[in-house]
Amino acid sequence: MKIAMGSDHAGYELKEAIKNDLTKKGYTVKDFGTYSPESVDYPDYGIKASEAVARGECQFGIVICGSGIGISIAANKVKGIRAALVCDIERASLARMHNNANIVALGSRFMSFDIAKEVVTTFLNTPFEGQRHEKRVKKIDKYEEDN
Repeated sequence: MKIAMGSDHAGYELKEAIKNDLTKKGYTVKDFGTYSPESVDYPDYGIKASEAVARGECQFGIVICGSGIGISIAANKVKGIRAALVCDIERASLARMHNNANIVALGSRFMSFDIAKEVVTTFLNTPFEGQRHEKRVKKIDKYEEDN
């Protein structure tokens, strides 16, 4: 499985730790930056990672900034992206099961590496349930297509 990753400076250290963990587990990670803790703008990296998912180059994406809010907003501007700001394992599971989220957004200032690792693992391994949730996701997709 190929995973797109992007972060700003506040998310840099967590991105690197998650990237290393995923690589050890056999995932292919495409890192869209940033590549240092020097100050940068989160939209630049959240959008690049999201575009790779939207184009089908990567199955899922992980985007990280200080709060997770800004980068999730930026990611959701890319057509075809359903980015979920996730704070815990239960929401990681629900984002996949109910919303078919294809990007998980994390706030580096609000979660430890151990929690982030569990959130990412849950997100990547939880399937979309479809059924009653499918029609809701399709409504979002239709709105996006029409506007």
